[in-house]
Amino acid sequence: MQFRQQALDKLRSPEDLELPARLARPQGWLVLSVTLVVMAAASLWAVAGSVVTTVSAPAVLTHGRGSYVLQSPVTGQVTEVLAEEGDRLGAGAPVLRVRTAEGDVPVRTVEAGRVTALAVNVGAVLQTGADVAAVEKVVADDAPLYATVYVPAGEAAEVREGDRVDLTVQTAPASRYGVLRGEVRSVERRAQSPRRIASFLGDSGLAARLTEDGAPVAVTVGLLRSSSTRSGYAWSTEDGPPFRLDSMTQATASVRVADQHPVDWLLP
Repeated sequence: MQFRQQALDKLRSPEDLELPARLARPQGWLVLSVTLVVMAAASLWAVAGSVVTTVSAPAVLTHGRGSYVLQSPVTGQVTEVLAEEGDRLGAGAPVLRVRTAEGDVPVRTVEAGRVTALAVNVGAVLQTGADVAAVEKVVADDAPLYATVYVPAGEAAEVREGDRVDLTVQTAPASRYGVLRGEVRSVERRAQSPRRIASFLGDSGLAARLTEDGAPVAVTVGLLRSSSTRSGYAWSTEDGPPFRLDSMTQATASVRVADQHPVDWLLP
């Protein structure tokens, strides 16, 4: 009651009525100003900004047109292997010879390309349709490389053309050479079967590994070029690895996906 009486006495004092009322201290105005600035910045970010996430998936470096598996058209024994891995051959070039009951038969390439794998040696006995080689469809040594990224089907809807991609290349440790830079060129919305992947890569074993967790979606990534690196491509480090990249090299891709505006999930 004593404090209440003192407050009433002050209100009754005519001198006190003429004093200006203090709404807030200077420190309070400063806090209020900072709060308003922060709220305005947050509102602007919620409307115009975006949340960036990443989608990780296995990738394979190729020359874009893929590969094919060369098969023996006859049954017989291999008497001669005429090509080596790495050779670039024209369409219809002989790869090996097979001795049949009717005589020696050459097994020839279907399309021009580079031999990436040979599955037979001299003396091997083949059945009709047996795989003998994998041939990549490339006709020029300076043809640009692409990365085919096999994104899980459930995450592929988030990937768009133009998204930035960082690739950790198997033959170039990221801790030493950094990551390879790329950009999404196209997204094939239909999931890829093991057979289709094997047809494109020319490697059924790799296709089986890429589809262990379900049929993925193929995303084509163009590698950013650079004239200042030995590989001819842009890396997160200044020089990158001191060697050229080979096709059919495996990598791990991290696709930087721009999600929807934050206001879409901040508001109920």
